[in-house]
Amino acid sequence: MTNVYSFDGILVFGLLFICTCAYLKKVPRLNSWLLSEKKGVWGVFYKAAIIGTRLHIAVAISCLIMAFYVIFLK
Repeated sequence: MTNVYSFDGILVFGLLFICTCAYLKKVPRLNSWLLSEKKGVWGVFYKAAIIGTRLHIAVAISCLIMAFYVIFLK
């Protein structure tokens, strides 16, 4: 179980948030509803989706490394 208040918990949350927003960017209805704002609080979803789509290889490798860390080393 990953604690949210630890550093690795924050990394897991950030990676899952980026992956979720990148996935939601591919869904047309949710893309226009959730990711239409580029500034403000709702802009965080847009920026996470952009990070997830532009750096998809780095995000995927980071997810694999974190999964290995959480399952086997923690």
